[in-house]
Amino acid sequence: MNKISNRQVICDTLMGLAKEDKDIMVLTCDSRGSASMGNFAKEYPEQFVEVGIAEQDSVGIAAGLATCGKKPYVASPACFLSMRSVEQIKVDVAYSKTNVKLIGISGGVSYGALGMTHYSLQDIAVIRAIPDIAVLLPADRFETKKMVQALQKYNKPAYIRIGRNPVDDVYEDGNFEFEIGKANILHEGNDITIIATGETVKAALDASKELEAKGIGCRVVSMHTIKPLDENIIIKAAKETRGIITIEEHSIYGGLGAAVSEVVCQKAPTKMKILAIADEAPITGNTKEVFSYYGLTAENLVKVAEEILK
Repeated sequence: MNKISNRQVICDTLMGLAKEDKDIMVLTCDSRGSASMGNFAKEYPEQFVEVGIAEQDSVGIAAGLATCGKKPYVASPACFLSMRSVEQIKVDVAYSKTNVKLIGISGGVSYGALGMTHYSLQDIAVIRAIPDIAVLLPADRFETKKMVQALQKYNKPAYIRIGRNPVDDVYEDGNFEFEIGKANILHEGNDITIIATGETVKAALDASKELEAKGIGCRVVSMHTIKPLDENIIIKAAKETRGIITIEEHSIYGGLGAAVSEVVCQKAPTKMKILAIADEAPITGNTKEVFSYYGLTAENLVKVAEEILK
């Protein structure tokens, strides 16, 4: 089982890149520990800024650094970074087209027992609605590393959301292509399609194996980039399979499911089901407990797939 968290992968990858590129900067909001950026701060103190508990300031400072030619990465809890500083993200980063990368750590329901105040289940909806900023959710450590390497060459604003704890590997290794705005097919099938993002990709892959054992071909798509969205892969799935299921660690409103349905209903109508967190104050619990309660599991995916195919 993998024991390396995606936040650690981001730090390690940035440290490797920062050795060659002194313009890379990391900013944290009293969150260097929770962001696993302690080693970066020790190794590159001149490329690190501790802003303190002031997310709005961190985004504004990062935007200022970007206008001076720096390449800033802001790492802070997703629930605070996306909500407290949405005005700065909209104006200082997206509207101003500054090359700022916003890393929302401990996203979704990662904070477990801290519950609703520390969950980030509206961040994708909010930031997806802001023009000129990309939104990405990597599935595992391998996709996370590829994502950071790609972002270094992507001179535009981006919001990245990752979880807190290590997650099971989806890819066997780093031998695959990664392109911002282009999803990856992890399993082929022509009966049903599951489109997943972030930590729900593993459940989708597990479900595809269960369905395959039942003689059902399930296509699995890792939609690591929710904006810009890979519309072609969605349209192809809608036309080649008999239905689409989306699964995500986010509110049922405004996230991956909404983005996919916007494409499906306008360009390739087909049966579709959105699996996400219900429109309510979510239950408190660890990731496994919350996922199970809301049906974000391989078991439920199999059940929904069979219902669609009936």
